[in-house]
Amino acid sequence: MTNGIFFGIGVGPGDPELLTVKAIKAIRQADVLIAPKTEKKDGSVALSIARPYLKEDIEIVYQVFPMVRDFAEDTGAWEQNKTEILALLHQGKNVAFLTLGDPMFFSTYIYVYRLLEHEDVQIETIPGVPAFAAIASKSGVPIVEGNDILSIIPATAKPEKIQQAMAVSDNVVLMKVYKNFKDVVGMLKGQDLLEHAVLVSRAGLDGERVLHSLEHHQDEKLNYLSTILTRRNVSQQDEDKA
Repeated sequence: MTNGIFFGIGVGPGDPELLTVKAIKAIRQADVLIAPKTEKKDGSVALSIARPYLKEDIEIVYQVFPMVRDFAEDTGAWEQNKTEILALLHQGKNVAFLTLGDPMFFSTYIYVYRLLEHEDVQIETIPGVPAFAAIASKSGVPIVEGNDILSIIPATAKPEKIQQAMAVSDNVVLMKVYKNFKDVVGMLKGQDLLEHAVLVSRAGLDGERVLHSLEHHQDEKLNYLSTILTRRNVSQQDEDKA
């Protein structure tokens, strides 16, 4: 029996209409959908986004992927999920793994891909629209233009690394800002990047929230799916280019 194909599919940030044609074709080609979830939450946001395109007889398998700092030190649940996926593929079933945004951008899929890439299975990774691209388009905020330097920074990084990246950047995308939002606001202010900052939570999903004047909201609790886009003050950029 021929093995099935393993698809890694980026479903974008939230709006089902942002799925690519290729992503929709792969979803409809799949016999099984892997819907990732964490230990703390029921359901799958990625699955809810893709649901308009599912076949009626699709098999949905929920897999829990623990949030670990060092993947190499805690592989038990991951290996169990790998075994389950391989068993489905060896049955000749096409298996699709759904992920928010883009599969190769801060995604659980990256670890799944590494577990499977040396196995005798065909893997097709299909890119998706990352949240910051959707936020920029909806907000009318260019991500980069001209010779701008852009940094994409996880707010969970060490503060000194975040500030170093900010210092050499014209434009900044900050991901994972839900844990230390107040500290992030302080760093943006110190780097002259706060005035033009916009924060969007749950972009394209129910409960979407758009925040400006971030200092006024810095004590609020944010949703996990929160991203900041910002640029240095235009006057400062002009001085640097002069």
